[in-house]
Formats: sequence, structure tokens, C-alpha cells
Amino acid sequence: MRLTGNIEFELSDLLSLKKLDLSSNDIQGSIPYSLPPNLTHLNFAENKFNQSFPYSIEQMKHIRHLNLSHNSLSGSLGNVFAGLEHLQELDLSFNSFTGDLPVSIKSLANLTGLFLQNNQFTGSVIFLANLTLTDLNIEDNHFSGVIPEQFQNITNLRFGGNQFVREANYPPWKFPIESMPKEKDSPPPPPPPLPAAAAAVVSANLSAYENHPFEINEAHKQKKMGAVGILLIVGGIILVAGSAALVIVHRKQSSMRRNRSSVGREDSMKSLPSDKLQDYTSVSGTGSPHTSGFSSSPMITPSRLPAVRTRTLILPRTKSFSKSRMASAPRVYTIAELQIATNSFGEEHFIGEGSLGSVYKAHFPDGTVVAVKSIKTVPLSIIEEQQFFDVIKNISRLKHPNIVPLLGYSMEHGQHLLAYEFIKNLTLDDALHCVAYKPLNWGSRLQVALGVARALDYMHSSFVPPIPHSNLKAANILLDEELKPHVCDCGLAILKPLSRNTVKLKASEMAIADGGYIAPDNLQPSSGNSKADVYAFGVLLLEILTGRKPFDNSRPPGEQSLVRWAASRLHDSASLAQMVDQAIKNKIPSKSLSRFADVVSMCIQPEQEFRPQIGEIVESLSRLLNPTAADVAEADFEQSFRSTNSKFFSSSPTQSYYSV
Repeated sequence: MRLTGNIEFELSDLLSLKKLDLSSNDIQGSIPYSLPPNLTHLNFAENKFNQSFPYSIEQMKHIRHLNLSHNSLSGSLGNVFAGLEHLQELDLSFNSFTGDLPVSIKSLANLTGLFLQNNQFTGSVIFLANLTLTDLNIEDNHFSGVIPEQFQNITNLRFGGNQFVREANYPPWKFPIESMPKEKDSPPPPPPPLPAAAAAVVSANLSAYENHPFEINEAHKQKKMGAVGILLIVGGIILVAGSAALVIVHRKQSSMRRNRSSVGREDSMKSLPSDKLQDYTSVSGTGSPHTSGFSSSPMITPSRLPAVRTRTLILPRTKSFSKSRMASAPRVYTIAELQIATNSFGEEHFIGEGSLGSVYKAHFPDGTVVAVKSIKTVPLSIIEEQQFFDVIKNISRLKHPNIVPLLGYSMEHGQHLLAYEFIKNLTLDDALHCVAYKPLNWGSRLQVALGVARALDYMHSSFVPPIPHSNLKAANILLDEELKPHVCDCGLAILKPLSRNTVKLKASEMAIADGGYIAPDNLQPSSGNSKADVYAFGVLLLEILTGRKPFDNSRPPGEQSLVRWAASRLHDSASLAQMVDQAIKNKIPSKSLSRFADVVSMCIQPEQEFRPQIGEIVESLSRLLNPTAADVAEADFEQSFRSTNSKFFSSSPTQSYYSV
């Protein structure tokens, strides 16, 4: 339909929508992070979508066919495939994806068609070895290492243009090297012939010159050479003109063929009644395995992309941190707007104080409520102002259901203000340590931990380079009325060197309490280290399990540091049971507790090279929350305290705040 523009609104309320086809349009921007959760077929192929892989795909448990090919999507794939056991066909071809394939892709037990060609994927394909694939195209990437022996069972296999080990005697590949699928490039077309008259003139003159090269004097020779030169130039002009005409004719013919093909697909779509479309099967005109066909999908099969040779279609490559493009540009507020919305940052709008400044609640005339962070900086140079703006651009890209989104900013008159979506209720720090609140049950704590882990995994795996949080702590995790976690302060720690001395003094006071989250190898916490995030997350898991603060100077010297106190007790069953928060003691199945302790132990390893990627932690926590597991007790999923709000809050509960 030649649709243009962005998809800015959320689609998650369309609970009955099963099939969504927006292919072959000119839609730009990022794919919405909130998609219809019950989709079985999703086709966004042949658009201009950019940014990263939509992380909300992991929530679409019924998805069977997913086509995002022929866009400008970039970054690495998140670890989002663990729960998509119904997915049958996946087409991500002709994009700019990078990085290794996530480990969760091996869990796609029903996947039969996978199309990843023309990207920049790297690393091994071993996770694809045991999938029941009949179609696999991974051409023109940067995959390397072993070609799995199981690939010999795939009916339609293409993997040229990679860096695999391809020796003839390599053990995993049993059939001869000459029978391995290879890339086939068409030879260049021969130059078009000259028109007959021009060819005759050039031929006659050249043969006359060749037959009598020495029978002329010098003057005649110069005259003859001049004539031949003119004829050669004329012949060259005719040759170029003829070639150009042939190219134009060829392009017009190709365009007509594409149009006829498109009309044919549309006509075939319209000719089938809606109740018959489910069984409709389309085959590409050339049968090329370069593009995928979704044979069981009425919304995808008729829109199957025409066969395209691997080397002829080149899409623009976009970097994650392109300075000229943003996922969706945040709003630029004026100082006057924010002053009116906060009553000149009055005390009645004050929410809290953080490590970078104060936070205020802003009410706009249209009823919108946002949280405004006033970052107190020293006077910034032009370069530092640009650095600040670069941070805004980076964090505006974060679109995830477990991350507080940036809505806008203001940089007028030396002020530096950030406007975030306002999340009601409380922080995880309040919920764990404030007596005004009813203790969280074990199931709720696991759900919070998993949501935070997914947010970190998104930041680490969906961007190149990764975006580390660098200030993860319970006070930076907001819980809404459904106890869904929302991580704030993402990517802002890098601004601490630009803050005023009074703010730095306040930050140093906070750092004493927050020091328990800092990894021993992370000498500069604001420098950006994803493995330091993993360590901080492990400390957070300990905090969730024990109900203790990461550092508590009111305790005996040997128990002040939570990690030092707990590390030696994690693998002793009796000691582990004694560590559990009294509010949930005896309500955690022993197997669940043991596995949780294993996750904690991996995260808080002193050497960062021994800490896992956060994607592996997401998988481990997901398995703990699997409702079909025999060792998950009903206590894990007891009703959240939203239904007991009147009992949860005291008469004057501490108001939640955003720590900046």
C-alpha cells in the first residue's frame, strides 16, 4: 500500500490479532517493542525498518512465521528464542545483523526454514546443528569454524561466502568437497556488438592500416593516424551509446517483469477466499533458495519476495550509534515548559535525590505526567555538550518493556534536564528493605530478577557496541502496580565526571552504600563494562534472596559485605537455607534454591572472564520460573500483593523516587 512513516504506537492491546502483514511498504524507524502478543504470522519484509531486533518477540509464544527480511536492521540478536517452540520459519535475510547467534536459537524445536543470508553474523553455527531444518540459507556472512555434520540432512542448504573450515578430509563433512554447496556468480555479460555500419567502417580502416603499415611517408603517416584516431573515437562513442541503450532496455524489461510478478501475486491473493488462504502455497518463479517462502501463511506466502542474487542487492549498512539517526527522536522541551509543569521545580513536586541531581514530578496541561531529572553539571565546553547530547541519543534508543523510556530533554541556558516516563509505586530497594511494605513472595522476586536480566541482556546484546548500565542497584529498579520491574538510570553513569562538586560529594556518600555492587576488577565503575553489570546483578540476586543490603555497616565486620559473607555459604545446603530472607524461608523448593545459588555464584566470580553472559542468566532464571517444572511449588506463584494494597502500604509509605 506504499505506507510511509513510523509505527510509534503500541500494538500489544490487539489481543485477537493473529496475522499482521505490513510487507513491501516504506515504513521507517524501529519496530515497535510492544507487538500483538498472540500473533502467529508476522511479516515486516521489504520496508525501511532500522535499529535492532525487536526484543518483544520473546513474548509472542504462538508465533509460527516471522519475516523481517530486506530491511536495515542492525546489531546482534538478543537471547529471545527460548520460549518460541511453535516457530516454524524465520527470515532475517538482507539486513545488517552482527554478532554470534544466541544460544537460545537451539531451542526452536519446530523450526524448518531459517534464512540469514546477506548479514554480518559471526562465530559458530553449532547451535543450528540439531534443528529439524529443511531449508537453511546462511550465505554471505562471517560465520566460521566447523560445518556441523548434521547439515548434510538439510534438503535445501546454502552457506557460501563464509569462512568455514572446508578441507576435503575434514571429519565432520562426509561427502566429497566438490559436492558442497558453493556460491555461483554469473559471468559478466559480453559487450554488445557495434552497429553493422560502424563496424564496417572501423574494420575497413583498420585493415587498410594493418595491410600497408610502411608504404607511406611521414606526412601521410601522420594524416593516416589522425584519420584512424578520429574513426576510433567515433566508434567508441557509438559503442558506449549502444551499451547504454541496451542497459536501459534491460532495466525496463526487468521492471516490467517485477511489476507483472507483483500483480500476479496480488491477483492470486485476491482470487482466493479467506477460508482457503490457510492452505495456499506459493513457489517463487525461479525457485531460488535465496529467499524464503512461508507456505502455510496467507499473510506471507503471497508476499514472498522475488528471487534476488546474493551479490546484486546491497542494502545500506547502519551502525547502532549513528549520529544522524535515532530510534525515535526524543522531544525537545523548553525550560519554560518544564518550569510550568513542575511549578518552578517546587518542593511539592520533588521526588528524590540521586547521584547526579534531583528528580521532580512534572504535570503537563494535557494530563501527561513525567519524571524530570535535573542533572547538575559544571559549565560544559562545546565538546562536553556534544558528549552529553551523544549520551541522550544513545539512551533514547533503549526501547524495552523493562526499561524506563526517555521521553525528552532540555539543554537550554546551561541546564541539562531529562524527561522520563513516570512509573508509579516503589523501588525494589523499598520493597526489600522498608518495613512499610509487605515482603515480596519468592515468585514475585524471581519475576523481578528475570525482568531485570532481560533488560540487561537487551542492552548488552542488541547494540554495537553494547550499552552497559554501569550503576545497577535496587534503588534504580522501579516496580509498577503489577510488580513489573523497570530499570532506570541506564547509561547515565558516564556523566558523573561532568557533575558539580556538590553533586559529586553527595554521590560519594551514596557510593559507600552502593560499593557492594561494584566488581573487584571494575576500578572505574562509570567506564562501561558489561561484565561489571553481571557482577552487580549477582549482588542484586543475593539481595533478593537474603533481604540484606549489599553493604551494611551496622552488622559485625565479617558480615558487612554481603558478597564476602555469602560467597562461602552458597554451596553448603545448611548454610544456604539459613541465608534466606526470613519472610520467605521454608517457601522455596530445595532444587529451586540450589539452582538460584548456582546462578548467583557464577555472577559474582572475582575474575570477569569467568562470569557468564547475561543471556545465559536469562535462560537459567526462565527455567526456574517454568510452571511445568516439578520442583516449582505453588508458593512461587502466590497472588501478588497488588490485591492486598491496603495491607501492603502503611499510613504514610515512603514515596518512590528515581535515582539519577
